[in-house]
Amino acid sequence: MARKVVLAYSGGLDTSVAVRWMIENYGVDVIAVTVDVGQSPDSTGEDWEAVRQRALVAGASEAVVIDARAEMANEYCMRAIKANARYEGKYPLVSSLSRPVIAKHLVKEARRHGADAVAHGCTGKGNDQVRFEVATRALAPDLEVLAPVRLWGMTREDSVEYAAKHNIPIGQSKEKIYSIDENLWGRAIECGAIEDPWATAPDEPYTLTNCTTAEPDTVVVSFEAGVPVALDGEAMDLADLIDAMNRRAGSRGFGRIDMVENRRVGIKSREVYECPGALALIAAHADLEDLTLERDVAHEKLRLEPRWSELVYDGMWFSPLKNAIDAFIDSTQQHVTGDVRLRFEAPGLMRIEGRRSPVALYDYGLATYDAADTFRHEDSAGFVRLWGLGISTWATKQGGVIDERPR
Repeated sequence: MARKVVLAYSGGLDTSVAVRWMIENYGVDVIAVTVDVGQSPDSTGEDWEAVRQRALVAGASEAVVIDARAEMANEYCMRAIKANARYEGKYPLVSSLSRPVIAKHLVKEARRHGADAVAHGCTGKGNDQVRFEVATRALAPDLEVLAPVRLWGMTREDSVEYAAKHNIPIGQSKEKIYSIDENLWGRAIECGAIEDPWATAPDEPYTLTNCTTAEPDTVVVSFEAGVPVALDGEAMDLADLIDAMNRRAGSRGFGRIDMVENRRVGIKSREVYECPGALALIAAHADLEDLTLERDVAHEKLRLEPRWSELVYDGMWFSPLKNAIDAFIDSTQQHVTGDVRLRFEAPGLMRIEGRRSPVALYDYGLATYDAADTFRHEDSAGFVRLWGLGISTWATKQGGVIDERPR
């Protein structure tokens, strides 16, 4: 059994209880590591120091907060944008993107503190246990991985009582129990009434997508080599740009997702997300690719994007296949440079109004039907004849009749 454990500490109910529970049941020294990937420290307005102190009150021998916001944006959200990543065509990988960031820092802190194990606060039926554990074993196969929530058998109500018994301050109660995971890329909301797929998701837990203005908003997103670099001509670091897009899109109510999702462990679950910036940036990027990618490259990338999203969703960020697809995607982004104009309208509407690029493959002379037309129409007769040669040969030799009656 491990002697010193580095715990991925969110400051929420499960990880706060996990600190004390592992001390009592395993007799270990717990080091709480909180990784700031762009989440709010706490919905009640607490700062990171308050979260750190909560871990110490729970019994941690040390509590560390690591600022990984820029890393999250520049190494993880950036790749999701380039891949137009949406699991099952809907979910832009909010929690999925942050887990390898956190796992990487858990391993670093385990090495720094001489720990022989890391721990997380995930349940046995969720995706995050897979992401934390597979990432940790990819980076440090020698470290033991502990998952106390899978073992202790407590309901959320039991955990609230346990925290009260040990005077651990928490932000949840029996009456108001949501599980919320938040980072720069968006928010994932679970539990409570949301667990009924027929029930209307309550407005209470939403914070990013509350419609605060009816005025439409038009924003121009500028890209360089597939990466957003400016809004309305103002250059920004990617983390700040994502924040700005979250505010602008979210204030018109755009960015909510309500879906039944297929988890890695085989369960269908009702999931609610709010991802205004992520959805807007992915839509803008994909639209610019339509203008700048050659047809076969674009089609092959469309085929690989769902596979990339599945790999990241399934915890395979540090895997050879994901790295290989990254190399392909990077090679496609050299000329994905230009501007896309988005318009947001309350409640929750977005449309793309225009796009432009200095390296666009759109040629007005070839596309237009007016007097500026430069297309050689006379070339088409031979092209079409050769394109259909196999079909016309089949029709001549074998009758060319297809029975289209219902069978």
